[in-house]
Amino acid sequence: MRPPTGPPEGPAPGAGHPVPPPPHLLILGGTTEARRLAEALAARPGGGTRVTTSLAGRVARPVLPPGEVRIGGFGGPEGLADWLRAHRVTALVDATHPFAGTISFNAARAAASARVPLLALRRPPWTSVDGDDWHGVGSLEEAADALTALGARRVFLTTGRTDLSAFAGRGDGTWFLVRSVDAPEPPYPDCMETLLDRGPFTLDGEREVLRRYAIDAVVTKDSGGEATAPKLTAAREAGLPVVVVRRPAVPEGVAEVATPTEALAWLDHHT
Repeated sequence: MRPPTGPPEGPAPGAGHPVPPPPHLLILGGTTEARRLAEALAARPGGGTRVTTSLAGRVARPVLPPGEVRIGGFGGPEGLADWLRAHRVTALVDATHPFAGTISFNAARAAASARVPLLALRRPPWTSVDGDDWHGVGSLEEAADALTALGARRVFLTTGRTDLSAFAGRGDGTWFLVRSVDAPEPPYPDCMETLLDRGPFTLDGEREVLRRYAIDAVVTKDSGGEATAPKLTAAREAGLPVVVVRRPAVPEGVAEVATPTEALAWLDHHT
């Protein structure tokens, strides 16, 4: 009997075995860095990673990243942990705003509970240079006290639309120019004008804002990044004091990188 010359009978190697699903990355987003990370993953040849970006829903018309997008909260750390398990998330990147402290701690607890690797993607904080008149504070309430100590009367307030209660009810006639993407929510300062705008901002534009509104002090959170940094240069040129609210720390034990490129390298190692 001749030996068979064709391919062996039976299933081909690997036949009948399910193909494992691709890695699933959940990005807690809302920042430029989050969007750029999603864009970088989408641009990779062949894809290979399922990407879901979660947005808090606080901005009426957010700039959406590529990939899947969900909007809204998870219901605390337990709800987030359940979502990670249910959707078979293999890695979690917290790329929220540096001052979104609650979600960062929820993410740390949820990742530990679901046994999912967690990375914090945080742009570097700003650094003062010669000529800056910065006054660092630990909270918005301290920022309001600092304005009183400085004798400021016309303040450029760039801390966001939901964090204005610390400056409400002052009763001293201090006037505030509040800049935010969407209209502010009460309680807010009694004497206030709203400037609806979205970064990035230019140095010439920030110079004009300070001049047009006769600003004598600036209040900002240390969010870092280039999109809103020109106001710091404009304030330095004008010799104005800047009250800077220091950012909260990343939860202890969480790995941290500063750029989407570094985040990609971390993901390649952990997924």
